[in-house]
Amino acid sequence: MSVKISQRMKLIDSSGIRKVFDLASKMKDPINLSIGQPDFDTPEDIKQSAIRAISEGKNKYTLTQGLKELNQKLLEKYRSQYPKNPPESIFISSGVSGGLLLACMALIDPGDEVLISDPYFVMYKHLVNLMGGKPVFYDLYPDFKIKREALEKKITDRTKLIIINSPNNPTGIVHTREEIRIVAELAEENDIFIISDEIYDSYVYNNDYTSILDFTNNALVMKGFSKNYSITGWRMGAVMGPDEVISQMITLQQYTFVCAPAPFQYAVLENLDSDLTKYRDEYQKKRDTIYEGLKEKFDIVKPEGAFYIFPKAPDGKASEFVEKAIAKNLLIIPGNVFSEKDTHFRIAYTADIKTLQRGAEILNSLV
Repeated sequence: MSVKISQRMKLIDSSGIRKVFDLASKMKDPINLSIGQPDFDTPEDIKQSAIRAISEGKNKYTLTQGLKELNQKLLEKYRSQYPKNPPESIFISSGVSGGLLLACMALIDPGDEVLISDPYFVMYKHLVNLMGGKPVFYDLYPDFKIKREALEKKITDRTKLIIINSPNNPTGIVHTREEIRIVAELAEENDIFIISDEIYDSYVYNNDYTSILDFTNNALVMKGFSKNYSITGWRMGAVMGPDEVISQMITLQQYTFVCAPAPFQYAVLENLDSDLTKYRDEYQKKRDTIYEGLKEKFDIVKPEGAFYIFPKAPDGKASEFVEKAIAKNLLIIPGNVFSEKDTHFRIAYTADIKTLQRGAEILNSLV
């Protein structure tokens, strides 16, 4: 008997990141600079909070929108942080990825156009395609800056959404206040809604971060705990925005994720005020190590956030260069996973300093 797979599955492919992840599991002691998750363990006090919640029997469903106390604390925090454009509502999602899926389900109709910066986080393009929408890319090369003209000329009467991601995966770029202003103004002028993925906002190295909420609340804002607490497997995110959108996403969560994992919600609630500065400072040192190690031989824009760097491959042939690196037991990701171009490659500097130095030596030897 043959099973007829849905037509929508032809619109997506297995993530190039996951392909490298699977490859790593088969290699002997690779230098793995491919996967974007922190290399430090979950802080002990956060672990103990989860263990305590489990031991106390806090293992059943929560409200679909998450623990009332957690939602309230987060809403108070962000309303205080952005008093000019305070978010109306918030809910706890099963990771920012889960929030992105629900947002696309709630907002995109077949034929709607969604503006996505190129380079982009791999999920955006495929989620838009799954909803029957049309991804429209505005080019950020070579400096990865948002330019009004490049964005504006992509807007049509079918444009429904703009997705932005700062700090950015894969480039590590933190968009400036002026760049975020451009997005907010164009969205308002053309009646376009914004999705702002801000999961890496705790990893900003120049202490100069601008959220879309600094200019408008005509947006869904995605915040997360996975990266800053090193709990990527816990699937904990938060989404805030207008009541009318959040309520629809909560309805969808009832029929998909049901709720985020209960004991982990309690653990996050207990640790909202944890000082994680030391981890950010460590990643700044790692950023400096890989940047200094590669800048002489590679064309690189120095990242100011997240934990990624996106060098240009020699001769602009990223896939070929990545194959040579993998042959040297070094795992990195070709740029065509994150872009309509194949000119750059992504390094996740989520490794110790010695490993980063070894990786840089191999990359330099291949030039």
